[in-house]
Amino acid sequence: MHTMVQMLNLTRKEFERNLVGLTDEDARKRIEPMNCISWIIAHVACQHRAFFVDWPAGRKTDSRYLPYGHGAPPSEPPLDEAMGLWQDACKESEAWLQAATRENLQGISKNTLAGGENWGTLMVRCIFHTWCHLGEISSIRQILGHKPPQFVDMHKWAYDGA
Repeated sequence: MHTMVQMLNLTRKEFERNLVGLTDEDARKRIEPMNCISWIIAHVACQHRAFFVDWPAGRKTDSRYLPYGHGAPPSEPPLDEAMGLWQDACKESEAWLQAATRENLQGISKNTLAGGENWGTLMVRCIFHTWCHLGEISSIRQILGHKPPQFVDMHKWAYDGA
């Protein structure tokens, strides 16, 4: 497995770890100007889906994800709907990610929204974007009275190969 894919997998695990114990009620609370957590989950899923499922296949982003794309208006989707999009995006992208090599990550995406960037750069963007929103989710949860999990559970990842 390519090192970049390992980093993305660690990012995804940390993202999910920061959602443990979240209720639908808390996930749908919007503290302006931020979006609610469930919207953020679907938003991050939208990018994962676009970058690793739709764009490599030469398709436009799946319409189920469009309400959560960049610049989409705020909404308060149910947590189970947002998590369904997240799980689908992760599952459906697995084949492309497992096949990633140094050579194909250096290939240029033909999707016009990718701005001529290569797949490796898009993967780095996705990793950073996910961490940015992970911090936002952690902040929202703290405002709602949740104790945040330890930031990056390195002890756990050191033993399971991330």
